[in-house]
Amino acid sequence: MFEFFGDVGGAIMAPLYFITSVILSGFHNLFGGIFGDDSGAAWALSIIGLTLVIRAALIPLFVKQIKSSRNMQLLQPKLKELRDKYGHDRERFAQEQMKLFKDTGTNPLASCLPLILQMPIFLSLFRLIDRAAHGETRGVLSQDQVDSLAQAKIFGARIADTFTGAEGESATAVRVLAGLLVIAMTATTFLTQRQLMTKNMPPDALKGQYAQQQKMLLYILPLVFAIGGIAFPIGVIIYWTTSNLWTMGQQFYVIRRNPAPGTPAAKAKEERDAHKRARKGLPEPESTGTTTTAVAAPSEAERRRQQPKKQSREQRKKGKGAPPRGSGRPAGGKPR
Repeated sequence: MFEFFGDVGGAIMAPLYFITSVILSGFHNLFGGIFGDDSGAAWALSIIGLTLVIRAALIPLFVKQIKSSRNMQLLQPKLKELRDKYGHDRERFAQEQMKLFKDTGTNPLASCLPLILQMPIFLSLFRLIDRAAHGETRGVLSQDQVDSLAQAKIFGARIADTFTGAEGESATAVRVLAGLLVIAMTATTFLTQRQLMTKNMPPDALKGQYAQQQKMLLYILPLVFAIGGIAFPIGVIIYWTTSNLWTMGQQFYVIRRNPAPGTPAAKAKEERDAHKRARKGLPEPESTGTTTTAVAAPSEAERRRQQPKKQSREQRKKGKGAPPRGSGRPAGGKPR
């Protein structure tokens, strides 16, 4: 039975080993020519390159995650109304909640998609580096590359070593580097979630059930990574820390450029826009209390209606003989 499940797991992971190893090997060929094939810098930068490729591929899902998260925030007042109205009837509340999500195009699970889809890559990289430490190949990595990865060092610590499995003369260097990277991984996980809650969530969203879930994740996720991180190879921690930094930068850009209405980030954007207009000497836009009004440019359909209608050749010929309006002269006749 265990052999069967092992074979199934191996069949599922095989394509992931292939994808991960192809990208990793490609970057290693690039950086190996600069720093040397066996250098830790070449392998560390190859792992960072792998991270950037994976995160760039997940940008469309990140956009969906942001939209879904924003919709969930803005729906909190309506969800509270439904909870107050149907709180005694869980089945009816669930039906009305799903109807609300469907009508507004909101998927509560979309906020977890980037994390969920990253986990198989994370596990494949973990197994690839862990097996390399034991001299076993995975994917397209050659035996020479596996031996190089297993022995590659950065700041005196082997990339394939873990905090708990450090042994020999380099044990101290491994524990120091792994400990620092685990702290960085935990801190970036916490700051990424906190950035979303403090900058891009309206006050109403901070009081609902969704907010409570976000607050739990704010402290639980970093704790999980801190505990599990001591068993991760240094190379895997480099991957996850780089991924967190990417998320922080991407999230900062999106929140700054397109914040959710009624949030501290939206207020900060209004202040920046006002300062920019004042610096350029532009007038303040007309305001109607809560929204800014502007004269809209005519649409394409309106422009077509405003343009003179095209006439056929026969109509143009007839038009030449037609008298001007009000002249009292029929076409082709004499004045009355």
